Amino acid sequence: MKVETIGNTTLYLGDSREWLAAAPSCFRVDSVVTDPPYGVGIEYGSFVDDANYVSSTVVPCIEACRERANRIALTSGNRNAWLYPTPDDVGVWFNPAGTGFGKWGFNLAHLILYYGKDPKPKTSGSSVTGLHDRPEPHAHPCSKPLAFMRWLVNKASLPGETVLDPFMGSGSTGVACVDTGRRFIGIEIEPKYFDIACTRIDAAQAQQRLFA
Repeated sequence: MKVETIGNTTLYLGDSREWLAAAPSCFRVDSVVTDPPYGVGIEYGSFVDDANYVSSTVVPCIEACRERANRIALTSGNRNAWLYPTPDDVGVWFNPAGTGFGKWGFNLAHLILYYGKDPKPKTSGSSVTGLHDRPEPHAHPCSKPLAFMRWLVNKASLPGETVLDPFMGSGSTGVACVDTGRRFIGIEIEPKYFDIACTRIDAAQAQQRLFA
């Protein structure tokens, strides 16, 4: 498994299920913040349906994360939300820009599943956000806007805590962690997205050093 350490982030190229299974029994993180791949998109005008993939691959990984993390915040994909373990709470990201496509058209509201306890219950505000941004253009087909990922990281963790993303993709959660003062562990199985994540997170770290 390839490993890259960039500042206070550690990035792994490999299968997150294997990584979690091999981690020491004492390994824990403060929070998991992730946007798992759920296959929502447009492909030659057709809808991509992969509930089987979510059930067989994503959900077992999230269940393993529940044993390792104090709390989890994840975007489930609306149609596949019922495939996940019952959450402790549910939030919504409302985005009129429409960043996902369903059988009945573009989805303007996306569910957020929360597990564990709110790390700052008296000051964290709403479990719903209405950030109206589009994803940055960096080649990943299902990435979330960086502004939204910053909000979600801030919602689900405290400054200085360690955040894990077992489906790192192009690294938006990692960039958000760098920007908000969290330590980050990311795992990605696709080499091209892993390389993009390394480049983006390295640039975010360089920008933080410049401001410092």
